[in-house]
Amino acid sequence: MQLIRSVVLILWFSCFIGNSEAMEVTVQSGPMRTSLLELFTSEGCSSCPPAEEWFSSLRRSPELWKEVVPVAFHVDYWDKLGWSDPFASAQATRRQHDYAASWGSDSVYTPAFVLNGAEWRPRDLHSISSIKKEVGKLSATLHESGKVEVTFQPSNKIEAKWEAHVALLTLGASSDVKAGENKGRKLIHDFVVVDYQTSAMSGETPTATLRLPVGQIKHGQSALAVWVTETGKLEPRQAAGGNL
Repeated sequence: MQLIRSVVLILWFSCFIGNSEAMEVTVQSGPMRTSLLELFTSEGCSSCPPAEEWFSSLRRSPELWKEVVPVAFHVDYWDKLGWSDPFASAQATRRQHDYAASWGSDSVYTPAFVLNGAEWRPRDLHSISSIKKEVGKLSATLHESGKVEVTFQPSNKIEAKWEAHVALLTLGASSDVKAGENKGRKLIHDFVVVDYQTSAMSGETPTATLRLPVGQIKHGQSALAVWVTETGKLEPRQAAGGNL
C-alpha cells in the first residue's frame, strides 16, 4: 500500500511540474520590425462585421506573429445606441481618441485600422512587409502566475525611455446580438483585447514586469500581444505575440 501511495504522489507531482512548465510561454520578435495592427470596432456597428471577418482571416495567415501582431479594441461609444458590446471598454475609446488627437482630428469612427500608430486602409498584408526595418529584439514571458516579464533590446542605443504594453487576447469569441444595427446576427470575434496593461521599463536593457488575470487565460482560445513605445508616444517601436 505504501508503494502504491508513493507512486501516486510521484505521478501527481510529475503532472504538476509538467503543467507548470506548459503554462510558461515566451513570445519574441527578431531584430526587424514586427507591425502592430489595431482594429477599433463595435458589435453595435453594422459596417464592422466585414472588417472583423478580414481580421479573423489573419489566423490562417503565415504572416501572423511574424510580420504582424493583430489586436482588436472594442469601443464603447456605440453602446448607447441600443446594444452594449460585452467586449467594449472606455479604455479602448480613450485610446482611439488619443490616436485621433495625434493626427489632428476630433472625430473617431468604426471600423478603423491603425498600423504602427497611423491610419491604415489597404487591408493588404503585402504592404506591411515592405516597411520593415531593424529596430531591436522584443521578448516577453508569461508565467503560470500571470506575471509577464518583458525585455527590449533596441538596435540603436538611442537616449530614450520605454514603456511596455501587454494585451491578453481572446480568439473565436461569439456573441448573439439582440439589438442595435446588428440585431439578429451571430458575430465571431478574434484577437479581442480582454485585458490591457502598461508599465514603464527600466535598466540598461529595458525590462518591465506586468500581470495578466490568470482566470481569463484559456489555452487554445487566448493569445498574448506585446509591444513597446517610447514613453509618452503611441507609435509602437516593436511588437511580438503568439497563441497561448
